Amino acid sequence: MPIEIGHVEAIFRYPVKSMGAERLEVATLGWHGLDGDRRLAFRRIDDRTGFPWLSASKLPDLVLFTPYHRDASAPADLPTHVRTPNGEEMPVFGEDLATEVGGRYGAPVQMMQWKHGIFDEASISVIASDTVREIGRLAGRSADVRRFRPNVVVRLLRPGPFQEDEWVGGALSFGEGDDAPAITVTMRDVRCSMVNIDPDSASLAPEMQKAVVRAHQNTAGIYGTVTRIGRLAVGQTVLLGAAIEKREGG
Repeated sequence: MPIEIGHVEAIFRYPVKSMGAERLEVATLGWHGLDGDRRLAFRRIDDRTGFPWLSASKLPDLVLFTPYHRDASAPADLPTHVRTPNGEEMPVFGEDLATEVGGRYGAPVQMMQWKHGIFDEASISVIASDTVREIGRLAGRSADVRRFRPNVVVRLLRPGPFQEDEWVGGALSFGEGDDAPAITVTMRDVRCSMVNIDPDSASLAPEMQKAVVRAHQNTAGIYGTVTRIGRLAVGQTVLLGAAIEKREGG
C-alpha cells in the first residue's frame, strides 16, 4: 500500500541544457521526462568524445542565459528566444546566440534539438527540500535548490535530509488515483561540479560539492524512469509504493 511522504513543492524545467531554469506550477510528465525539458543543447563542434554537449560545468556562464517562449506560432513547450546575461534577446537557433556562447566558451558551438531530450543519466530527477537545506547548512552557503537542477522538489512530511535513499527501487506517484503520473526510482543522483555554480551570478563555491561528498558520498536526490504519464502540479501529494510496470498506450 503506497504511503504519503510529502507534497510537490516546486517543478523545474530546463528548456536548454545547462541554461536557466523555468519554474512551473503545472507540467506534463511524458515518457521522456517533462515535456520540453532539455530538448535543446549546444554541441561543441570540435569535440570528438561520446558526450559533445556544452554544459555549465565547462562554461558556468550558461546558467545566466534565460530561454523563453515569444513566438505564438512555435510549439509552446520549446523556447524561441534566449536572453543573454547582458540583456540581449536572440533567437534560440540564431547565429548571434551561437557566436555569443561560443565566444565565452572559446570554441565553436551549434544549437541542437533532440525529440526525447539530452540527459546525463535519466529523464527525471527529484530531490527533497530538507536535503538541499542540509547541504547548504554544511557548506555555509545559500540553500538554493536551483544549484541541484531538479525537476521535482518534494516537501517531506517527516523532516530529515537524504530520505531519497529510501525510495530507490520503489515508485513515486504524484497525486492520487490510477491516472496519477509515476516514476520508478532507479538510482541515487551522483553530483558533479554543477552544485558549485550560483544560478544568479555563475560564481563558484567548491564547498558545496565538498559538503555533499562529506555528508553523503557525493549523492543527493534521485533519478527515475517514467512509468505512468500525466499531469504534474505543485501541491500534489507524493506517494511512495512498490515499483510499477511502465504502461503505454490507452
